[in-house]
Amino acid sequence: MLADKDRIFTNVYGYQPWNLDAAMRRGDWDATKKLMEIGQDAIIDRVKASGLRGRGGAGFPTGVKWGFMPKEPKPERPNFLVINADESEPGSCKDREIIRHDPHKLIEGALIAGFAMRARAAYIYIRGEYIREAETLFAAIAEAYAKGLIGKNACGSGYDFDVFAHRGAGAYICGEETAMLESLEGKKGQPRLKPPFPAGAGLYGCPTTVNNVESIAVVPTILRRSPEWFSSFGRENNKGTKLFQISGHVEKPCVVEEAMSIPFRELIEKHCGGIRGGWDNLLAVIPGGSSVPLVPASQIIDAPMDFDGLKEVGSGLGTAAVIVMDKSTDIVRAISRISYFYKHESCGQCTPCREGTGWMWRVMERMRTGDADISEIDTLHQVTKQVEGHTICALGDAAAWPIQGLIRHFRPEMERRIREKQGGGVAPMQEAAE
Repeated sequence: MLADKDRIFTNVYGYQPWNLDAAMRRGDWDATKKLMEIGQDAIIDRVKASGLRGRGGAGFPTGVKWGFMPKEPKPERPNFLVINADESEPGSCKDREIIRHDPHKLIEGALIAGFAMRARAAYIYIRGEYIREAETLFAAIAEAYAKGLIGKNACGSGYDFDVFAHRGAGAYICGEETAMLESLEGKKGQPRLKPPFPAGAGLYGCPTTVNNVESIAVVPTILRRSPEWFSSFGRENNKGTKLFQISGHVEKPCVVEEAMSIPFRELIEKHCGGIRGGWDNLLAVIPGGSSVPLVPASQIIDAPMDFDGLKEVGSGLGTAAVIVMDKSTDIVRAISRISYFYKHESCGQCTPCREGTGWMWRVMERMRTGDADISEIDTLHQVTKQVEGHTICALGDAAAWPIQGLIRHFRPEMERRIREKQGGGVAPMQEAAE
């Protein structure tokens, strides 16, 4: 279990004010100029050494991503940092807590990360529904400007760096990095074809890196405490601390910072007071937000909560939005509801996603009520495979994976409903027909 002294986000519950004075008492903006003096490439090397992987879902090594940016940007094509605060993944709420209660960690991280990548400015793209959080972020940025921490000669370092907050309009698709860039430019939020990747041609056609809020906010602490300290938590290739957002059928849902690789059972027992109705009542868990496949109780209980541990059980860490479902859950209905979400949020650019998400939801609704044929389960699985991997962005995959997980682990439940509906609960279809 992570000791209090090792927590990066010490105000995640908002017991103290979010403002600059309180943030400085917590250690933010402490000798930031000295951190910048170690040099741009040295900062990137330290982030690489820490083992930090992106906290937005994909888990790409952060330092490696920063290294893709041009070392000598042209004046007419400056580098940009874009911070993804468009937290729209169902079950995910960690970035919201950072912005509400610890916004200066994010702004200081933006300065240091932007400096390391030779960026001219950072754009923080915040989710449209985060109204109070956006107000806090705007006020925190104004405080940092007023104190000379960002802007001209940021922190007295001689480096000019601006931070802009941009409010989205509530589109899930704008959480995809290239759709976010389109939206920032004032266009319809639709993903771009890659290549070119954002590091080559991103915002306004300039070299751009897109990072998650948590990935950026932990950087100043990593530099202050050393990469070795950060990499002392978690298993190989899964280093550091992580904000877990635990919702659903636990005694105490919460957002908590823990060491990576903590076993699922320990995470729930220590921080959530266990499963509602006891461990025997656990049915399944969606471990990384609604777009990753569910994992049945028997497989998740002792699984390490990290990128590799959850990959081994056929799912993913994603944003670490842990959705816990007990045996009172209508699991087919739950996945059908998720299907409706992806149907609603598809941008419509790619045919497999535009047509497939609606088709999959309609079939899932019939699976929910039992008004289907057992052979349709295989057809549904086949269609998820035709959507997955055949779209510009990962929304097609996100729509397909929850259904694939349901079929993989709960096919008997789907068949039972169909048989009950067709045979009145008396006998399987063939016998009833005789």
